[in-house]
Amino acid sequence: MEKRSRAILYLVLTAILWSLGGVLIKSVKWNPVAIAGARSAIASLVMLAYIRRPRFTWSRAQILAAIFYAGTVILFVTANKLTTAANAILLQYGAPVYVAIFGSIILKEKTTTADWITISLVIFGMFLFFLDELRPGDLSGNIIAILSGITFALYIVFMRKQKDESPIESTLLGNILTVIIGLPFMLSSSPETRSSWIGILLLGTIQLGISYILYSIAIKDVTALEAILIPIIEPVLNPVWVFLAMGETPGRWAFVGGAIILASVTLRYTIPLVKNIGN
Repeated sequence: MEKRSRAILYLVLTAILWSLGGVLIKSVKWNPVAIAGARSAIASLVMLAYIRRPRFTWSRAQILAAIFYAGTVILFVTANKLTTAANAILLQYGAPVYVAIFGSIILKEKTTTADWITISLVIFGMFLFFLDELRPGDLSGNIIAILSGITFALYIVFMRKQKDESPIESTLLGNILTVIIGLPFMLSSSPETRSSWIGILLLGTIQLGISYILYSIAIKDVTALEAILIPIIEPVLNPVWVFLAMGETPGRWAFVGGAIILASVTLRYTIPLVKNIGN
């Protein structure tokens, strides 16, 4: 019981650390790909210090998970620069829906009627985001946020395919790949302010490096449902921090669409859990 309680605490801490992404990314005045590269460079060092002796199998699943992880972090940072933090994180949180779709294709996991109902609701919720009066960049930012959700889902699927291995190495590889992609952008310019340097340091250490270490520890001692449900604190807190720090608010339709996405994903996983408890 002690291990499980600790794991739940780690998941809560992970979600809180992840939720700092929006406000920290917006605090850094720099090219988004450069931010992603610098953040991953620091996170790689943090993760390497924890893993010590990484086991690279160079399997297809390990490499693909790394590629989709790199795509996720680059796209997410870019989306945060182009649209509101709320739009970026809530549109990315369609990922569980994409996991259901890709899981049925790649992992041969059955997609149920409940999955398809959830998929329909999430797509409808995403559509509402585009009804708001969009600022310059919002449209492309929203599209990029959706793409980050797709790459995040593929990252999760290929992490699952490594269930008998050590999947954390995929995340380390993904961070290294992100550094390589971001290197030209990092070398061509530098952060404009001291607060930007502080933001990058915090992004690399606590928001990305430590959070993924906590998640990799926690996931061993909780159910799959808990591993999906508890981190849903992230999209709730993310826009709150940005609002408190910068006064940025999502549009009315984005708020409604986000509520539909969060509610449909949460209910999809809590209803089976409640039934199991009842039995």
